Amino acid sequence: MLVAIALAVTMIFGELIVYVINQGAGQAKILSKAKPLTYYLNDSDFPDSLKQKIRLIEEVRQYAIDSLGLRDTDVYKKMYDQQGQEVMWVVTACQPFELTPKMWSFPIVGAVPYKGYFGKKRAIREKEKLEKEGWEVSVRNPGGWSTLGWFNDPILSGMLGRSEGDLASLIIHEMVHSTVWIKNDVAFNENLASFIGDTAAYQFLAHRYGRTSAPYNTYLHEDQDYRIYSKYILAATQRLDSLYKTFTPQQPVAGKRQLKEKIIRSIVQCMDTLPLQSPRKPSARFAGKLPNNTYFMVYRHYQSKQTEFADELQKAGGNLRTYIKQLAARHPA
Repeated sequence: MLVAIALAVTMIFGELIVYVINQGAGQAKILSKAKPLTYYLNDSDFPDSLKQKIRLIEEVRQYAIDSLGLRDTDVYKKMYDQQGQEVMWVVTACQPFELTPKMWSFPIVGAVPYKGYFGKKRAIREKEKLEKEGWEVSVRNPGGWSTLGWFNDPILSGMLGRSEGDLASLIIHEMVHSTVWIKNDVAFNENLASFIGDTAAYQFLAHRYGRTSAPYNTYLHEDQDYRIYSKYILAATQRLDSLYKTFTPQQPVAGKRQLKEKIIRSIVQCMDTLPLQSPRKPSARFAGKLPNNTYFMVYRHYQSKQTEFADELQKAGGNLRTYIKQLAARHPA
């Protein structure tokens, strides 16, 4: 009887089991090769500029615990040297004529609109499989990830290339996931982590460097540009939604694609008219290929609820620690 049950479970959940095993092996490899921060700080050959970033992460981590009340775990006490290589590839997929993402279900975290891989080849195989099924797919490299406190997530050496504010925002973002998490609600989880990470980064930089400092003003300009750009992309998702709602099953697919491409091309061309402080043209990244629906969905998952959380923070008296405490009581990770 037990053998029959085991076989049935393997048949039903075989792909998930293999995936979890592979991911566990990838995570274990990174954890086994991660070294204590003192190893790098005491290494005379390790660049002083990067040592400063490591010390900064230590400060950000402690600030997040002491001043924000985020959960104290053993994350970011070690670092994994990527040696200039990417270590994670994230696959996302979306319907071609709907802003509806593909969802994957996993133990603990629930349903999420992305699937990570520690091997590029496996990610590409997943991409090709989904494309054959009719999905629009993209593969990207994340700046970091959270295991919700289940593992001692290390610093990735690639993080050290970020500006002080961007780095602080990223570290706090990932630590939020270990403190507040709603199963099956990625839009809430990622939007909240983005909101707290971005907001707390200002507070940390003001505390650490002062509001007139170069790190504070660099982050201010970066963040302002990103907010303007995000607002533009979110408005663009509404344009796409409106178009897709006019489509009918009888309408030729080629015609749908032509109308869709026309709007996306217009969206990309108008990016360069945004009042950004950065001299770089946003459209340059799409010079070779237009973005697909997955690109727009990411902004919904990470940026669409920022105003809601800002309003809730004000109701909490504008105190970020108080707000996080309220959220953690309702939605503990």
